[in-house]
Amino acid sequence: MLVVNHRISIPLKEFEFNYSRSGGPGGQNVNKVNTKVTLHWPVTTSTSVPEDVRTRFIARFGRRINNRGQLVVVSQRFRDQGRNVADCLAKLREMLDGVTTGPKARKKTRPSRASKERRLKAKQRTGEKKRGRGPIRRDD
Repeated sequence: MLVVNHRISIPLKEFEFNYSRSGGPGGQNVNKVNTKVTLHWPVTTSTSVPEDVRTRFIARFGRRINNRGQLVVVSQRFRDQGRNVADCLAKLREMLDGVTTGPKARKKTRPSRASKERRLKAKQRTGEKKRGRGPIRRDD
């Protein structure tokens, strides 16, 4: 069971793991051991995730979801298959943890009087600087 927080826990039977040969260094072992792990999770049909979290998840990670509605997470960081499975689950936990809380509501604020004055003074200084760049005229 993948436990994200007190609200979200996903049973491992929802995940599909595929194993393949990993690239990168590893010597002769890399050519004969399937250590790369690809996790497929049907996020669009999963009942383990609340609807509000699911919509935020799809909005944020929609590029990683294939046309069958499955999230695809890949790990080949380690030379060990078990550690790569744990890494995939940790990545998914982190992704879900990032979307569990909704966006913070924006509180309307107004600029202070001092900030308005500073802005206008800065505009005046910039205008003076640009006026000083013009051609020099002689008044005879």
